[in-house]
Parts: sequence; structure tokens; C-alpha cells
Amino acid sequence: MGVVEAVRAPVAGRTWREFGYLLLGLPLGICYFTLAVTGVSLGAGLLVTFLGIPVLAGVLALCRGFGWIERVRVRGLLGVDMADPAPVRAGGPGPLALVGALLRNGSAWRHVLYSLVHFPWAVFGFCVAVTLWTTGWALLLYPVWYWVFPEHAGEREVLVFQNGDHSLSLDSPTGTAVACLAGLLVTLATPWVIHALVTVDRLLVSALLGPSRLDHRVSELESDRGVVVDTAAADLRRIERDLHDGAQARLVALAMDLGLAKEKLAQDPQAAARMVDEAHGEVKIALQELRDLARGIHPAVLTDRGLDAALSAVAARCTVPVKVAVNLAERPAAAVEGIAYFTVSELLQNTGKHAGARVASVDVWRAGDRLLIRVADDGRGGARTDGPGSGLAGLTERLGAVDGVLVVDSPAGGGTTVTAELPWRNRSA
Repeated sequence: MGVVEAVRAPVAGRTWREFGYLLLGLPLGICYFTLAVTGVSLGAGLLVTFLGIPVLAGVLALCRGFGWIERVRVRGLLGVDMADPAPVRAGGPGPLALVGALLRNGSAWRHVLYSLVHFPWAVFGFCVAVTLWTTGWALLLYPVWYWVFPEHAGEREVLVFQNGDHSLSLDSPTGTAVACLAGLLVTLATPWVIHALVTVDRLLVSALLGPSRLDHRVSELESDRGVVVDTAAADLRRIERDLHDGAQARLVALAMDLGLAKEKLAQDPQAAARMVDEAHGEVKIALQELRDLARGIHPAVLTDRGLDAALSAVAARCTVPVKVAVNLAERPAAAVEGIAYFTVSELLQNTGKHAGARVASVDVWRAGDRLLIRVADDGRGGARTDGPGSGLAGLTERLGAVDGVLVVDSPAGGGTTVTAELPWRNRSA
């Protein structure tokens, strides 16, 4: 904390907003506490009749409204981006389904708890903040009051200190200086006390009025599901394009050549034989393209022999010499194994196309419940996850969909090291 920041704190906009937050918290806390206690007590008392359940549901809905007000206050006065909890989803149509959903909603009960807990803390924060604020400014500005109201000076002597024959009056120059110094210290310390009080408020709002861990997980899974769907759609389009532009076009040309050879077979057997030879070569090329396409979907060697053999095959096809070291005592989940394979394939493809490297290495090992992959080269470096055409952004999203992480270390001219981390067992496995 710098000296300038400490001196400016009492007049800073943040301090006044936080002070206003504490002042406003007391009347709102009284309102929340009164309505929550009254409503819950009334609903609990009426549970002997059918009226208690809808009353409790109404109190839960009301407390969720209180939570909305508090989140708006936190965003407006404290500048905290506070997310809303998941909405209450009724299991079916009609008011009874909504009442049941409210009673089962954990977030709604946390809002009730906040209405009860916030009140005593709001009283404490209000009293501390107002006491320190008014005392500090009153002592600091005491000479101003003395100068503005001189007619009242000396009417009553206020003793600050007395010890036997020695006394110190507030109206004396020394007493005024001591009062101003004490006021300055209190005024400079008050903003930090207010900030500490507001921090506790912010933690209460975040813990009780924000999204739960389950809400965060559901949101994360929904986002991951969108990434997986988009990735699968992109893979299908790629396969369709490769089939249409590659093997399909070659097979169509092969059928035409064989048809011409059949027509020439009786008239010009030698020309027909040459055409058949050419068609035979086209068949080999088409078969190779189909093998490459099948390998791109899911290679048979990965299913049969695991990552070690599959990555060695990928390294053998790379334009850069690659050293592969796979240290796994057992095989991970099939989905994770496939993602690891395609991750290494994409990274080695980037190395061959963009890195300008002389050698590369692939290391795969297990650490606890995580599968770790490191692909390194001695190329030109400068790779980024947002680099054009690198494919690293897509890899990051694909790994994130299964709770994986991709870390790129690629200083310019210093080679590239990409570390991927995957769960050993996918959560859905």
C-alpha cells in the first residue's frame, strides 16, 4: 500500500461506495430478516394444514427476490460481477409443480439462510463504519468547528487528559492538535476497516446467493457439450469432404476407365490392357486414401495395440524425425486414449508444417489420475493457441470438453513444448 493511496483512500470513490453499501445494508437487512423469520414461522405453524406448504414456497420465492436485490447492490456499488443462480425449473405444468420445485431448490433455502445471517452482520458493519467515520472526521475537522462557531468556544472545557495538576483541554492548541492527529489516524484507517467489512459481505453473497458448485458444473458441461457437438460436426464435414473429393472422385474415374477398357477389349486388346494397368494403379491409390481416412477416424492399431504402437506409427509418417516414449503400465479409457492420439497427431502435423524443426519428441506418462502428454521440437517457436492455422485453439477446446488442459511454451526462436493433461478415466466413462 503506497502513501499516496493511503492518503487518498478517505476521499476515494471506492470508499464512499463501500460506505454507502454498509449504510444501505442495515435497513435492507432488517427488512429481509423480518419478512424471512415471519414467513418461515408462519409457514411452519401452518404445516398442520395444507396452507403451510404454499406459504413456505412463497417465502422461498420472496427470499430469492431479496437475493436478486443483493446481487444488484454488489454489482453496482462494489463492482463485482456476481452471477445469478440457476432458475427454479418446475418438473411439470401448473402451480403445484412450481411449489414443489421451490421447496426442493437448495439455492432458495440458501437465500433464506442469507436473510437470517445477513441481519446481525449488517448491524455490526453499520455501527462500526458509522462510528469510525463520524469520529474520525469530527476530530480531524475540530478546528473548523471551533472557527465556524467561535461564540461557543470556552463555554465548556472538554478535558482530553488529566493527571494530578496536569491537564489537557480540547480547546487548547495542544489539545486541538492531538485531536486532529487522532482524527487523521482514524480517518486514514477507516477506509480499510470498511473494505474488510465489505469483503465479508461479498463472501456471504458469493457463498449463499451465487451459483452453487452444481450450477457451475452444469453450466460447464453444457458448454463442453456444445464444443463436442461442434467438433463432431466438423469431423463429419471433413470426412464427407475427403470422401467426395478424394476416394469417391477417384473411384468414379476408375469406373469410367474400366468401362472404356471393356469397350476396347475386343478391338484393341493392348490399349485395353494399358487402361486396366492404369486402373489398377488408381485402385491402389484409392485404397491408400481410404486407409488414411479410416486412420483419421480411429486407427485400428490404436484399438488393437494401444497408444505406444499408434503414436509410433504417427511418428513414422511425420516429416521430422520423432522420438516416442510411452510409459504406461495400463491403458486409459478408450475415449481419453482416442483424444490423446489425435492430440499428438495434430501437434506433430503442426511441427512438420510450421515449426521448421530438425527433431521432435513425444513423451506420454501417467501421474496419479491424469494422463500427461508432452510434444517438443527445436523449431522456430512462436506458436500460440490463437495463432492462425495452428489448430491449437481447437485442441484446447477439445481437451477442455473432457476436463483436459493444454499448455503451450513456445518462445520465439526457442522451440516449442506443448503439454497436454487429460483425466485418466473420463467422467462419463
